[in-house]
Amino acid sequence: MKPELVTDPAEWQARCISAREGGARVVLVPTMGFLHEGHLSLMRAARRRADEGGRPGLVVASIFVNPTQFGPGEDLARYPRDLDGDLAKCASAGVDRVLAPSAPEQVFAPAHQTWIEVTGVSQGLCGAKRPGHFRGVATVVAKLLNLTRPHVALFGEKDYQQLQVIRAMVRDLSMDVEIAGMPIVREPDGLALSSRNAYLSKEERERALALSRALFAARDRVAAGERDAGALRAAIEKGVAAGVDRVEYVELVHPETLAPAVRAEPGTVALVAAYVGRTRLIDNVKLP
Repeated sequence: MKPELVTDPAEWQARCISAREGGARVVLVPTMGFLHEGHLSLMRAARRRADEGGRPGLVVASIFVNPTQFGPGEDLARYPRDLDGDLAKCASAGVDRVLAPSAPEQVFAPAHQTWIEVTGVSQGLCGAKRPGHFRGVATVVAKLLNLTRPHVALFGEKDYQQLQVIRAMVRDLSMDVEIAGMPIVREPDGLALSSRNAYLSKEERERALALSRALFAARDRVAAGERDAGALRAAIEKGVAAGVDRVEYVELVHPETLAPAVRAEPGTVALVAAYVGRTRLIDNVKLP
């Protein structure tokens, strides 16, 4: 049985708030659709979190390709979409209700003029390469949290900088919601799952493995005693460059502030962004 589909944000807000006031534990999984196993792992975790306490909760997901987080020349128009398939996948993962606005104007009206800027953690990395991206992310997530009023919202750690931006926004604006980060889900050969993997040809997909292989090799070097961030960064870049068409960045950062690391301390995160053909991919690992 497919989850209930709601296309009107105002109706969604009224019904989610009513459920919460009625005692349901509400857990939200925001997505842009074209769901894969990474999204479904979030939804299954949401089902467990919603049902904590011995009574059925409410698991809700949003499917909305947010135009405000795409820059000029990015892949907004060709971003993959499959609402019917997504609804079937949501059903398999235990989602009760899905918000899928029928038009972007239902979320961002033509008169929209309010934006959320998160400084600090939005600087550098993807923030430097995609100007305005995190303004669009923070604003749409704030709107979704306001529309849904969840107790918990789940996000994948593959978009690591995004997760830190959202956590900073929720903390600084005193929003009454727990932001939970969930581990990256990978293919058996190590490739991090992403909706954009659908763009890759067979040959490009093989070359895309350079990202995870270089990150895993760096993790092994740290486990063997290497601590110098510069040496690790250079090794990752060399490994990634061997397979991709263009390396956009390689960084080692503090797990919360995202400040560049001098040494690989426990929890330091290594992040990479690169292009394989026309497809921009990101990946990361936490270092031991």
